[in-house]
Amino acid sequence: MRRLRRSRLQSCKGSITDRDLAGSAGYTAAMRASTLIQYLAPQKTLSRIVRAATRWTFRPWKDFLIGCVLRRYHVDMAEAAQPDPHAYSSFNAFFTRTLRDGARHAEGDTSTILCPADGRISQIGRIKQGRILQAKGRDYTAAELLADTDAADKYRDGCFATIYLSPRDYHRVHMPLAGELVETAHVPGRLFSVAPGPVADVPNLFARNERLVCYFRGPHGPFAVVMVGAMLVSGISTVWSGTVIPPYARRVTRQDWRGRGIRLARMAEMARFEMGSTVIVLLPGGQLDASLASEAPVRVGQGLGHLSPAGNQGTIAQTGATSGAA
Repeated sequence: MRRLRRSRLQSCKGSITDRDLAGSAGYTAAMRASTLIQYLAPQKTLSRIVRAATRWTFRPWKDFLIGCVLRRYHVDMAEAAQPDPHAYSSFNAFFTRTLRDGARHAEGDTSTILCPADGRISQIGRIKQGRILQAKGRDYTAAELLADTDAADKYRDGCFATIYLSPRDYHRVHMPLAGELVETAHVPGRLFSVAPGPVADVPNLFARNERLVCYFRGPHGPFAVVMVGAMLVSGISTVWSGTVIPPYARRVTRQDWRGRGIRLARMAEMARFEMGSTVIVLLPGGQLDASLASEAPVRVGQGLGHLSPAGNQGTIAQTGATSGAA
């Protein structure tokens, strides 16, 4: 039987509470009006409404929603396993569509860090003394993101990649490296939009939003993949346990998967978002591609860099500056 531990944020081992973040997450004079509205909006109620609306199978309704996205975002349906947009039973089925065989390939060898999702680089680079770059002039800590100071120690001087998925993108998330699932943590929080505007405006945004932290142990060492929820993102699901969010959490919920034999190959599907969001990869060390910068388009399987040599996972070697090293 799965060993499930539920503990309140303040009593959880090394946990960081959303209340702790609130003091540093206030409004700023430069914040745009669209972001200010999100502080007041019923974020989770809106997301529940979207969840119901995107699952309605009434043909005129789902075809209308699909058509709106196709026209506005110029979605490339030629890559989909089912290229006919009207063949999907609901908008959610269209949004979480699979790709045709051969649409994506894994670059490099087993030490190449793969991009886990289609989208754009939000930020990428070094974790400096436990701090991760969110946007120009803003950062947050790995401990805040993971809601666990002990787990964050592994990544204190490591590297990270933050990938933003827009509505036009393929919304399944794949493994950046081969690994065995060790633990997951469902961390409660808000549901701010993760579009570039709010990311620039809202302090500690990724460490404030509801999220699912997935810890893996691979041949080259540990790594974490964080699925960050967002405004109107109606769900997050994984290949090992199905729908995880909703329900929305009231406290950190940790689940121990050791001994369950959940081993995923490099490039294998691991999870999916229902509507656009953000995925963050944390590694204890590695050498990142210096040509990648904020807003660079990326695809599943694209190489983001290489792992450090065995035994040197506590350091990071970069041959050039990246957006995270600024």
